[in-house]
Amino acid sequence: MEIKSFQASTVFKKNVNSTKKITINRGGARSGKTYSQCQMIAIWLLTGQYKKNWSCDNGVFSIVRKTLPSLKSTVKRDFEEVLDSFGIIDKVKVNKTDLTYTYKGRTVEMFSVDNQQKVRGRKRWGLFCNEANELNYKTDFYQLFTRTTGAINIDFNPDDPETWIKTELEEKRFNEIGDVDIIVSTYKDNRFLEPELIRNLESLKSDAEFWRAFGLGEYGAISGQVFTNWEVGRFSTTLKKRAFGLDFGFTHDPTALVECGLSGGNLHVKQHIYETHMTNSDIIARFKEIGIKKSDTIIADSAEPKSIKDLRNAGYNVVGANKGRDSIKHTISNLRQYKIILDSKSSELITEFKRYKYKMNKYGDYINEPIDMYNHGIDAIRYYSENQLSKNNLILL
Repeated sequence: MEIKSFQASTVFKKNVNSTKKITINRGGARSGKTYSQCQMIAIWLLTGQYKKNWSCDNGVFSIVRKTLPSLKSTVKRDFEEVLDSFGIIDKVKVNKTDLTYTYKGRTVEMFSVDNQQKVRGRKRWGLFCNEANELNYKTDFYQLFTRTTGAINIDFNPDDPETWIKTELEEKRFNEIGDVDIIVSTYKDNRFLEPELIRNLESLKSDAEFWRAFGLGEYGAISGQVFTNWEVGRFSTTLKKRAFGLDFGFTHDPTALVECGLSGGNLHVKQHIYETHMTNSDIIARFKEIGIKKSDTIIADSAEPKSIKDLRNAGYNVVGANKGRDSIKHTISNLRQYKIILDSKSSELITEFKRYKYKMNKYGDYINEPIDMYNHGIDAIRYYSENQLSKNNLILL
């Protein structure tokens, strides 16, 4: 099958030319590492050729992420977009239930590591672990690794210098066995980025920690987090003041829906939606899929009155939060009064809590203003707080 001509980044070219069994893509934000990998896997599906000296005419290539909702809203979307851009998505046999894509004797399958039956199941030829730092080394990656006969690729943002990717692969395996390639990428390797995104990224240069990890793709611990009063645990099924927070997004920022409530004096939070490119119709459809009731209270960003009106016209009890003056500082202060329990499957929300931090001034001191990044799910929690945990009134739109 002939593939349409396509545009590729330098990250794609570096990966295609890799000769090692394991290729590590350690990159800053927006470097194009995940999209490039999806292009390579799509080419393998159609031709059997994956990268230099690595090919397989018949076999299975697994794309894996920590949770299924995260996989569906990120790498699955990218992979299908690539197939469409190549002009061959209608030539591939797609099983939407099993998340498989088959052409001739080759199959791309997608699953999450919370499906241990597949993690410890049959062998595969190729493996791509998206956001691999979310995985556990022994129970997840090692089980997948031992069942992979061909090429392995992983990608991640290096905001944890103690990650197993560094200790087990970049250091131990790289030196002892030597079958590891390390590709470090930054936003400058992605020539398709819009100027606005570049400006947003470069605004982080004043924060040396953030810039090292998300600008330069180098290891660096993140300090100055806004929230330290949280832990990962089991989401309670018996909640007081239960309601949902909703933050709207679209192209680059995700739409985030979180369920919140109090149990035993703790604030429990569960992520239900965290996805880009969602129209209001998509949100309504997802509400039905998730099982949101028309009687459930949903507190949304009051800066989006049209979107709130659309959801209310569909019968949902959506109200706008009264942000008020200095609402970010006030709701953060309010949320700090609780121990926050994050549902263990809320991957993107957990990542936000790890990365949401205060800005630094030119002297390297933190100021009382958070960086406006990694806060979409957190903003949804703040909207919930405006309603259920404070005395502010609601805005009915």
